[in-house]
Amino acid sequence: MRSTVAVIGAGAWGTTVAKVIADKGHDVVLWCFEKETADEINTRHINGKFLPGIPLPEGLRALTNLDEAASGREVLILAVPSLFLLTTVKQLLSVPSIREGQTAIAVITKGFLETPNGPTLILDTLEDYLPGFYRKSLAYIAGPSHAEEVARGKITGLISASQNPKNAMRFRYLLKSSRLLVFASLDVRGVQVAAAVKNVIAIAFGIMDALKTDSGDTEEMFGDNTESLLLAAGLNEIQILGMAMGATHRETFSSISGVGDLDVTCRSMLGRNRRFGREIVEKNILEPFKNLDDLLARIGEIGYMPEGTAAAKYVRILADKHRLRMPISTGLYQILNREIKPMEFLRNFLKSME
Repeated sequence: MRSTVAVIGAGAWGTTVAKVIADKGHDVVLWCFEKETADEINTRHINGKFLPGIPLPEGLRALTNLDEAASGREVLILAVPSLFLLTTVKQLLSVPSIREGQTAIAVITKGFLETPNGPTLILDTLEDYLPGFYRKSLAYIAGPSHAEEVARGKITGLISASQNPKNAMRFRYLLKSSRLLVFASLDVRGVQVAAAVKNVIAIAFGIMDALKTDSGDTEEMFGDNTESLLLAAGLNEIQILGMAMGATHRETFSSISGVGDLDVTCRSMLGRNRRFGREIVEKNILEPFKNLDDLLARIGEIGYMPEGTAAAKYVRILADKHRLRMPISTGLYQILNREIKPMEFLRNFLKSME
């Protein structure tokens, strides 16, 4: 059955999801913030800035008017970076089909949202702003899925999570193909926490990876064993926070949305968060920024979006709120806030493991 779909956000992942759905024969529009991106998609059928080298279906249309893109669509998929997601959703409230609950909504953005009550999970916050029709019906889609590989047809697995089983299945069938496996889940909170915190761990992994390959004495300290230690400890932190925030299934963290997503985000050279961690060491990329808030306010200067930067701030707040011991997340926050250097962080982490 052919559906009308709008994907809001034309970054690498949003563009890839739009391509996957359009390739299956659905009517898909892609909302772009940048006019030049929309023009390139409509005329040359590529997104050279965010998904270079990938041909896009000719039937995929790009729009820059948000209301026009969302109006009357049966399905809406939000792919805007977490720092801008809530602002975008507030603009969508005037769209009649959303105001009346006629559009099924899923989110593929990773991270937390800042509210007057502190950082919250994405779906919790959106439910507070969207009409009551959407309460416990939003879907969240995540998993180990670098956009470039999905766009090239590499076999990938995703999780479609919703408290409404019908919506979890609806988005599963919308996305799945012979090379894109999609599994349904009811553990919306666990999947969201895993998707957000793994980016924090990946920045820390990138830092250690850069120190490991450095020409100094550190190369004698870190190896493959150390990487596995960091991954295992990072997964433990993800699970600790997830259960504190209401995850319903511990199995979520041993599934592709937990250990699977963490592994690919940390180990793949395609990962922006790992890249950012490496550049903290190799390029001293934090030097121009006074602290983490300054970094987040000027994040556009980085040239790409490492979602783990904002997540690190929020994880620190949530760990304090729930009185959780999370040495990797806490140490990374201190690095990004210009309180300690990378080697001091790693020494503190190793000491915390004793």
